[in-house]
Amino acid sequence: MISIHDLHVYYGGIHALRGVSLSVSKGQIVSLIGANGAGKSTTLRSIMTLEKPRSGQIIYKDKDITQTKTTELVKDGLILVPEGRHVFTNLTVEENLILGAYARKDAKAVNEDMQWVYELFPRLKERSRQRAGTMSGGEQQMLAVGRALMSAPELLLMDEPSLGLAPLIVRDIFNIIKKISERGVTILLIEQNAKVALEISDYAYVMETGNIVLEGRGKELLNDENVKKAYLGA
Repeated sequence: MISIHDLHVYYGGIHALRGVSLSVSKGQIVSLIGANGAGKSTTLRSIMTLEKPRSGQIIYKDKDITQTKTTELVKDGLILVPEGRHVFTNLTVEENLILGAYARKDAKAVNEDMQWVYELFPRLKERSRQRAGTMSGGEQQMLAVGRALMSAPELLLMDEPSLGLAPLIVRDIFNIIKKISERGVTILLIEQNAKVALEISDYAYVMETGNIVLEGRGKELLNDENVKKAYLGA
């Protein structure tokens, strides 16, 4: 569904991505793990053309999107759940969800997706009239994911969905990610909680200082001694 070829991104004199190549097939959950500053978020931002690569190519659904406007990517089913949630704090839960569907014209399907989001996150339905800024971190993360789903994603990019959340909420979020995948949405996931991410991933990449240094099936990397020592606390 998407492939990145030899991507180089700079922040001034800092070489943030150093020839990154990876691919995600339709229907997969793929994880990108690594330490802070490894280049994971830059990779997702580059896919969404929020960062401009100096060289390399990004192919989505057989089209080169390296220079495509972000708004056009959203209309084509490429959606990012950003790190830090970024919900609209002064708007209600329902208003946040409606904004997620701003580029859609299919009112019936939008309503059906709203009901699906409420099924996935019953707490959001309970708080549909509540202002997002008054919700807990875990509830805001649920809202950020729900808002993204309202955009009808074909490929969902998720940047640190478990960051700062309590362990029980983390498990809830990852169970929801599996349900989203079962619905047919392809997922590229950035996550510091490597163990939980690898457990649900069909395939995964390990990134260090702007480079992909290891890749393989999720369960294989879960049992890899180097990955255990570096990211799983073994």
